Amino acid sequence: MKTKYAIVFICIVALVIIEKESNILSRVSDKLIQRQTPQQTPQPPLDYSNATQIGSLTMFKMLLSKLTGAKVNYSSLSEEQEEDELDDLGTYRFNGGQRHILLMATTRTGSSFVGELFNQHGEQMFYLFEPLWHVERMLTTASEANNGTVLAGIYRDVLQGLFLCDFSPLEKFISPPPQDHITPALFRRESSLSLCEESVCSPVAKDVFERYHCKTRRCGPLNLTLASESCLSKQHHAIKTVRVRQLDTLQPLVEDPRLDVRVIQLVRDPRAILASRMVAFSSKYQTWKAWAQDGQVPEDDEEVKRLKGNCDQIRMSAEVGLSQPRWLRRRYMLVRYEDIARYPMQKAEEMYRFTGIPFSSQAREWILRNTQTTREASGIYSTQKNSSEQAEKWRFNIPFTLAQVVQRVCGPTMKIFGYRFVDDEKTLINKSISLLEDKLFN
Repeated sequence: MKTKYAIVFICIVALVIIEKESNILSRVSDKLIQRQTPQQTPQPPLDYSNATQIGSLTMFKMLLSKLTGAKVNYSSLSEEQEEDELDDLGTYRFNGGQRHILLMATTRTGSSFVGELFNQHGEQMFYLFEPLWHVERMLTTASEANNGTVLAGIYRDVLQGLFLCDFSPLEKFISPPPQDHITPALFRRESSLSLCEESVCSPVAKDVFERYHCKTRRCGPLNLTLASESCLSKQHHAIKTVRVRQLDTLQPLVEDPRLDVRVIQLVRDPRAILASRMVAFSSKYQTWKAWAQDGQVPEDDEEVKRLKGNCDQIRMSAEVGLSQPRWLRRRYMLVRYEDIARYPMQKAEEMYRFTGIPFSSQAREWILRNTQTTREASGIYSTQKNSSEQAEKWRFNIPFTLAQVVQRVCGPTMKIFGYRFVDDEKTLINKSISLLEDKLFN
């Protein structure tokens, strides 16, 4: 009889715990829906039936822990603690195990190379190179371009659509407008292996324009409907962008319960960025080139203020990410370009581990082929380089005068990322002296 009573008692306890957990899950689900902000695209109702089943299984595990002596009073948890428990168990994301990677950077930080680490993952990765280029281009002269909040909201909504394999938000910004969802004008289409697969490639005439070409085959104009279907067939999605200025504007995107967004912020020594931009974007940096010649830099000039503003934005985003607010917990990673250049395989493994995606043999092989070459490929977006040499090349391309200016206006940014200052030109060009502190960020 005692055994029967014990079994009955255990069953009652199990049912009570399951009921309480179901109530917890319901409250958390309601909270997640309420977090949707007015700027977001209206979302369809979510189906939580799956989550209830997961929660029930979890409850039996909790029951076992109780019966074996673990003392955790789940009924007395605050709402915040309840959400922590569910977050730790991974039960509040209902996206079928997909990962959504946003590589956030600025120009000339090595983002094309790092993006390629994910592009080369294999057939289960859908990768897009700079889709926000179309948005920025169209809004350059529009009034929205002068309103950073509005522009950030548009960027976020387009990214959300693309992560959900919906190209219609992006179509509004492609010029000329796509006809029947077909366009020859998608920026750098050839940089996405997924957009060059046979299933997405349309037939092409022999005399087709060069811009239609993919690296792997001759493709006609891109059918965005086929691109969407390809996207939906992939397990993971990655987007590289240099146009998101502030990390905190992405909070509604990261909190979208249909997505599992992981943000990787890529940074680089501001002195190296300036040196690289002066070469890559020569016409836009004539003022800096003139200053390099005469050695005089008026620090109240708009160009210098713009440099300071860019550094401050990068630093403030990193400060948000490194502070690990609830909405970014375990979803943000800061990586220095210099560390990737020195240890490409190790850092790639760390980034893959952070995203929760297996580090594929294809990606490993690509890294070996493209980080140890003795001949650097041409083009400002080339990803084929001797990476260890590339990390130090800037030190011989920037005059000490300009390096000093960067150190003055970007000093706080350099300090937070662990970039050492130089006091003279001799130190600047002495490669035996490292300008990089050993530093852990995550």
